[in-house]
Amino acid sequence: MTRMLTLTATAALTLAAGVAPAVAQDFRALARQDLQAAHDELAANHPAAALPGAQSETFRAWIDAGLSDALGQADRVNSGDSHAYLLRYYGAGFRDSNISIRPTYEGLGPYFGTSWPGFTTGWRGGKYVVTYIQEGVRGTPPLGATLVDCNGTSAEELARAKLDRWEGNLETEAGRVTSAPYLLWNRNNPFTSGVPSQCNFQIGNSRRSREFQLRPTPVTPAALEAAYRATVYMPPATPLSIETVNGRPWLNVHSFDDGAGWEAFNAAVEAQVETLRGPQGLVIDLRAAAGNSITNSTRRGYGLANRIWTPEFTISRQPAAGAITYRATQGNRDWYAAAVGRMQADPSFVAEAPQVIAQTQEIVAAFDAAIAAGQTTFTLTGPELAADTGAANPVQGPVIVLVDAGCSGGCLDTLDLLSKLPNVRIAGSTTATDSIFIDPTVERLPSNYAQLSYGHKAWTGRTRANNQPYTPAEGLAYTGNPADENAVRAWVGTLFGA
Repeated sequence: MTRMLTLTATAALTLAAGVAPAVAQDFRALARQDLQAAHDELAANHPAAALPGAQSETFRAWIDAGLSDALGQADRVNSGDSHAYLLRYYGAGFRDSNISIRPTYEGLGPYFGTSWPGFTTGWRGGKYVVTYIQEGVRGTPPLGATLVDCNGTSAEELARAKLDRWEGNLETEAGRVTSAPYLLWNRNNPFTSGVPSQCNFQIGNSRRSREFQLRPTPVTPAALEAAYRATVYMPPATPLSIETVNGRPWLNVHSFDDGAGWEAFNAAVEAQVETLRGPQGLVIDLRAAAGNSITNSTRRGYGLANRIWTPEFTISRQPAAGAITYRATQGNRDWYAAAVGRMQADPSFVAEAPQVIAQTQEIVAAFDAAIAAGQTTFTLTGPELAADTGAANPVQGPVIVLVDAGCSGGCLDTLDLLSKLPNVRIAGSTTATDSIFIDPTVERLPSNYAQLSYGHKAWTGRTRANNQPYTPAEGLAYTGNPADENAVRAWVGTLFGA
């Protein structure tokens, strides 16, 4: 969609300027400084501060209260990692996947820990259950045992204290899934607890729980990686490929990143398109397909759909752009003006996307008019939904789109289109969520050790509600082990029937 091209192009160009990291002496002072700067930037320019309605309530409730909360914990910041944790906590408190505060350096990876009890937990059916036990570790609860409490604290209370905002958003199913392995690990977060000393687990159908002593066990990155991968689906090293599984094409689309190899993948799709459209059906596997506007991920997803179905067939089924609301501040206006300048300074961009430059210039003009009139916000409406061309559906067979908690950002935008195509069913497990506050701008914070990213405008006309995931319908939800690839593929095969 042209609207999406405008959004992604302007966001991508904000990454052009880099700032060298500063030498830090006092991470507590840096944390306070960065927290205040993030607060002030969001208060001054984020659209939610000026928009009424439920979609803005969490923002307004957290921006000041969350700052006070985080500043009250700043004395415990003692390293770069703890600085990153506290800033992440403040950003995550907005419950908006498009607001984040991340390190500008390579931080703790998903498999980091200083100690663990030799086993890990996953989020299964609304409970924390044992999903992995390291070989040779004794005295652990068995696989499948459900955590009841630790040291007198319920599993839910423990998760809220140790994981929520620090490791994930526990208000979402996806946040529960991706953060669950860390529940009993020590991730060297000074704001939370480490490995509990004793926990009660319910085993099988027993009504009574059983107590286990947890002994911190030395870790290796390989051991923690194995535990995490046995609990949460992680994409393969080659995220884009086409296979034949159970006699049907299986399109692996586990990334929307520009560097994932899209040119070769798109060429393979085009070469095999007649097979993809055959009566046997196909699978589009979007598990772990994280993507955001900066990587042009929505464009990638729409491009894939157009190659499989043809643009003539998809155009009338693409979600309408609808209303986009902007907050009329000088800072926001200057951001768009700077984006125009960077576009015009790039000869290839001028040649390839003049319409994007023109559209962004129109946005700058609308900012000027709104600011001059003293308006707090203004709204622009994108093109209306295209008329149905009458083109026949070229895809003869059923299509299963496989998703999970890792499907986020542009993956959700892609589902907005795929879900409207005939004979398409969404299967797997609940996706991540995203807010209507789209198109991230990235601002380096004063310490140079962190950067704030937030949605620059509000897609108030979006059909999908704010923070609304895709949840597979009954009969299309996978309840087995997400890390057991053979089991997943066998299950998907049953969805096509005989």
